Amino acid sequence: MITHANLMFETDTLTGRWESLFRSRPGEDPATLLFLPLAHVFGRMVEVAAVRSGVRFGHQPLLRTDVLLPDLAAFRPTFFLAVPYVFEKLFDTARRRAEAEGRGGVFDKAVEVAVSYAEAREHRAFGLGPGPSTGLRARHRFFDRAVYGKLREAMGGRVRYAMSGGSGLDRRLGLFFEGAGVRVFEGYGLTESTAAATANPPERPRFGTVGLPIPGTTVHIAEDGEVWLHGAHVFAGYLGDPGATGAVLRDGWLATGDLGSLDDDGYLTITGRKKETLVTSGGTSVSPLGLEERVRAHPLVAQCIVVGNDRPYMAALVTIDQEAVEHWLRMQNRPPLPPVELVRDPGLEVEIRRAVIAANTRVSQAESIRTFRILAHPFSEEHGLVTPSLELKRRAIETAYADEVDALYRRPTV
Repeated sequence: MITHANLMFETDTLTGRWESLFRSRPGEDPATLLFLPLAHVFGRMVEVAAVRSGVRFGHQPLLRTDVLLPDLAAFRPTFFLAVPYVFEKLFDTARRRAEAEGRGGVFDKAVEVAVSYAEAREHRAFGLGPGPSTGLRARHRFFDRAVYGKLREAMGGRVRYAMSGGSGLDRRLGLFFEGAGVRVFEGYGLTESTAAATANPPERPRFGTVGLPIPGTTVHIAEDGEVWLHGAHVFAGYLGDPGATGAVLRDGWLATGDLGSLDDDGYLTITGRKKETLVTSGGTSVSPLGLEERVRAHPLVAQCIVVGNDRPYMAALVTIDQEAVEHWLRMQNRPPLPPVELVRDPGLEVEIRRAVIAANTRVSQAESIRTFRILAHPFSEEHGLVTPSLELKRRAIETAYADEVDALYRRPTV
């Protein structure tokens, strides 16, 4: 039950603290384009905030590149709030276009400069360095004309800020957009907290974290690592279900079910979910979120779900980004392949194996993904396998793909 007071507190706090998003330059009308369903708390909060702030508001619920970029160019928002998938799509589309034009190497250099530039500025903001060097600033100015400006123009030419929520945004991707002239504020929240409970502050974001508690909010990390929240945005309870309400509301504190940590400056990092912690038959506990996000960082991967509860080792189901794979085949002068043939393609398997090996470098051998299977079709909301904000429904996927999961434990490991 989300109350009127919950929504008013949430929207007024965000529009006040992050005024730079909801206000505009002199002579420029603020506008935002939303990519989430209005029945989702994130979308509803943005809608109410836009109305209360006098922001021109548009809605595009189809998260496809063929409609995403044309609508951004036509609507010309000054900011937008979205899930990480949107930022990943914008980046991947820009990179594919550069490769198709024979400028892939230039784009990759521009990415490195943007990340280094943004990281140097971040270090300066936290007193950890002097900021970008003279040479780095010169390279950044060059690529701003050659690459970053074109990316901003593809988003309508007016976007300077964005906010990301719903799942984790890769630190490197956040740094790239910062270096390219679009500051993405990553935040964290739940339906039960009326969307955002934490967000990176306008003046000092720390990329790769979900920021500081929004004004009026307190964050506590319980002994088991669970994130607890307290504030006027915490919901009133579950309708007609006092038992479920009592399980998560404890003396005004919301037990989120998420695991996280606070750094010395109070910035929150989400590391997983309590109920999604996997325990192998050998007793190793694994939080799959980090592994899944690192595999998904590969440009050909759309989704990844790690399995292994009560099994001898971790394994993964992987879906592919169809647009990215079609581009990958074209760059090799290969014809398109139907999904059934594509998932058995040796070259594609090599690419996905590289993604899995790269993800495994961050964990111990006992926690690593030992084998994987490429699926012909993505997990979809239509089939009840993802939420409106594109989060994977782990239990539903494991049930729907029970045969594929069983087969993972009858094949050679990585």
